[in-house]
This record gives sequence, C-alpha cells and structure tokens, in this order.
Amino acid sequence: MTLPALASMDQLAAWLQRDPTDLPPGAASVLDMASAVVRREARTDFTRRTTTAQFTPRDGWITLPLRPVVRVDSVSVVGTPLAPSEFELVRDRLRVKRYPYTPALVTYTAGYSAVPADVLSIVLTLAGRVVTNPNDLRQEAVGGVSVTYAAETIGAGLAPAERDQLARYRRRAAVVSLE
Repeated sequence: MTLPALASMDQLAAWLQRDPTDLPPGAASVLDMASAVVRREARTDFTRRTTTAQFTPRDGWITLPLRPVVRVDSVSVVGTPLAPSEFELVRDRLRVKRYPYTPALVTYTAGYSAVPADVLSIVLTLAGRVVTNPNDLRQEAVGGVSVTYAAETIGAGLAPAERDQLARYRRRAAVVSLE
C-alpha cells in the first residue's frame, strides 16, 4: 500500500517561502521520499486507517501494532463476534476477557487525524534540504559570493536532533515470546 506524503506541495512552498509554481518538478517525489524516511525512523505511518488482522492474545492481552488506537470496531473469536462487554481497549492494548489464548480477528482504527506538527516540520525540513541543495554541495562559489552548507543539509538523511524528536513515536518496548 502506497501511503500519501505527510506534507503537501503548498506546505513545502510555504515552508521554503516560495511560490508553489517555483518548486522544481521533482518536489513531489522529494516529499514522498522525506515522508518515507520519517515513517521508517518513527516506525509509524501517521495515517489514520481501519485495519483487520488476526492476533493471538497472551494472557488475554493483544498489543495492537498501529498507533495511536482510536477505536476497536469488532472482535471475533472462532468466527463468533464478541459483544463490546467481552473486550476492553486500554491505550494500544486490547483485553479479550473470555478467550485469553484463542486467536481473535480484530478490526480497529488507528493513526493520527492530522500529521503532528513536529513530524510535519521534520518532513518539510528534510524535503527543503533536498530541494534547496539537490546536488549535495558542501560549498559553492560564484564570483565573489560563496555559500557553505552545514553538514546536516547534505543528503536525504535525518539529523540526530530530528531522530530524537521522532523517537517519541516509536514503541518503547517489545514483547518477545520464547515459546
């Protein structure tokens, strides 16, 4: 599934203080690339969607992988839909009360209604670096004018501070079963 860019061309133009018609032809691809880099680093896609998947509870709990979980639409065990009183959502974990070890088919909605502002700023900053310095120049001079780019503006990677900002969107712990 191809996900949409986390920022629009108009937002990129405003971020760069340019008219949208002045952006280079590849700017949309740059936004797609910047969005993919940010999603990979944050380990979340930031797009709200409804998903159906099968999970096996562990001691009655299922950790839903997409975040933030907005709602659980339905839970079925062995083809039988459960009543809302038979399951409980606690943040991104689902408690299945009657069937603590039986695989469950869960339909749930997760993701952000809008891209968080700090994530949007990272996408636009990364895309802006690529659009304004597409050749990854460290320094250029024309006549008596010389421009030196900071190391962070070279390449399509994230700066350490941007990685730190995105860390809050990652899962803090993983559960590994050795059984």
